[in-house]
Amino acid sequence: MLEHLYIENIALIDRLEINFKEGLNIISGETGAGKSLVIDSLNFVLGARFGKDFIKRGCDKAIVEAFITIESDEVINELEELGISIDEDRSILINRFINISNKTVSRVNGKAVTIGILKEISSILIDIHGQHEHQSLMNPSRHIVLLDRFCSEKLEEEKHELEKYIFKYRNLMDKIKEIDISSEEIIHKVEMYNYQINEIDDAKLEEDIEEKLAARKKILANSEKLKYFINDTLDKLYRKNDFAAADLISASLKNLNNICILDESKNNLYETLESISLQLDDYIRQLINYNDLIEDNPIELDEIENKLDLIYKLKRKYGATIKDILNYKENVKNKLEIILNSEEKLKKYKDEKQSLEENINLICDKITYERTLSAEKIEKEIEDILKDIGMKNASFKINIETKETFNSNGKDKVEFLISPNLGEHLKPLSQIASGGEISRVMLALKVVLADADNIETFVFDEIDTGVSGRTAQQVANKLSMLAVKRQILCITHLPQIAAMADAHFLVEKVLKDERTITNVKYLSDNESVAEISRLIGGAEITQATETAAKEMKELAVLAKRQNIDSTKIDTF
Repeated sequence: MLEHLYIENIALIDRLEINFKEGLNIISGETGAGKSLVIDSLNFVLGARFGKDFIKRGCDKAIVEAFITIESDEVINELEELGISIDEDRSILINRFINISNKTVSRVNGKAVTIGILKEISSILIDIHGQHEHQSLMNPSRHIVLLDRFCSEKLEEEKHELEKYIFKYRNLMDKIKEIDISSEEIIHKVEMYNYQINEIDDAKLEEDIEEKLAARKKILANSEKLKYFINDTLDKLYRKNDFAAADLISASLKNLNNICILDESKNNLYETLESISLQLDDYIRQLINYNDLIEDNPIELDEIENKLDLIYKLKRKYGATIKDILNYKENVKNKLEIILNSEEKLKKYKDEKQSLEENINLICDKITYERTLSAEKIEKEIEDILKDIGMKNASFKINIETKETFNSNGKDKVEFLISPNLGEHLKPLSQIASGGEISRVMLALKVVLADADNIETFVFDEIDTGVSGRTAQQVANKLSMLAVKRQILCITHLPQIAAMADAHFLVEKVLKDERTITNVKYLSDNESVAEISRLIGGAEITQATETAAKEMKELAVLAKRQNIDSTKIDTF
């Protein structure tokens, strides 16, 4: 749920912190006090676009932060799939700012994210009604998901079975696509595959050939340098001159031999140097042999460079490594074999395809049946709620259209349709013009589908537009019912709705340093009664309105505690 909202430098807001509660959070206040600024700020931090005019006059930037805790494991899994890590406290902090250059920066748990990712994250966490940016139910692609969550576990079993068949079907279609081609295409593919196989075979590739050729090329390309270093080393080690290492060691051995004749305890020195002399002789022989092998061979060097160039071209065509090229050749050989036996295999594959399609269609029919049963029940419940909340002539329909094609959801296209008024045709939710109607339809949908949607916080703006009396009381009770399972934020001017508050916030304009700013105040029980009195009677609060407000609050508390039917509560 949304626990904390911090707003800084937004329009008339200087600095504002709001700590929301569980259940029904009511936001009220006089017209023009700035109630919409709270919702605009929430929209902004959730990814809505606002211009620099959104920033408080005289300030360089505006900041909004939302601290949200999450109960649902499924929501946490969805967030982690989007790359957002959730700590043990199961919370998420969204921070967003905009500066006077219209630059915005968004961070989630300290990590910078794009607007696209932010909107995906936000759509999982909070649903704002009365504004179009965050209405999950306005998106037809979500309708099939919501309907399926309302269906029985049997539907999930059937969808799981369908996924297994579709996996087999797609693999089979890939095989059919490879061989179900015209005779001209078969000839072309056979020629192409044979060419590719021969081209790779002619290169006589081994997995380590590239490394061997590169090493040999390095030697041939540097033969003169190698000869110079070898001969210079041999000159210093043994060739006739006054300072050859071998000669100096030999002379030293003669001296040590004379020492040992006079002092036998130094025999170990003689033996050590003698061993070094023998190792040096062996080293010199190896160096002489290596020198004989080094040759200046431009023909071999040219051949190696051509072979390496060929390998480079093959890698560009068939794979990043020699192993990839050889694997590619084996795959092509398998494809060639399949095409050469295509007629027999195609018949076999098409028989398998027909069998799979029959099984898939059978499962899809079962899925459609389950959806239809659930849809009829949902339609009836939603229409009953719509009648209770002032849309007596509204019709609601879950349209299930069966397509020719299928996917992991079956063959159905699901869309929620509504006719708000008598005589109007059913149409998509997104085409409802009235903000009040949209919010009431969403309220009805949310009450019925509360267990099917993982979103934990709903925000209702304009929900009380055009309602009063008993209808207002019904709307209030439906909000209270929904607030048992979800956190609700609701802006209202109706006392019936305000009386149901689990937490009541007042938005007001106040003077600070000779400036008008918007402030939000958490109301105590007595302060809430006073605000309800204002909503009942307007600017002038009388003893009668105060009494009515107290009674309304008491009855609302009773309704919430006893879960009594809203029609038993008197309408004020």
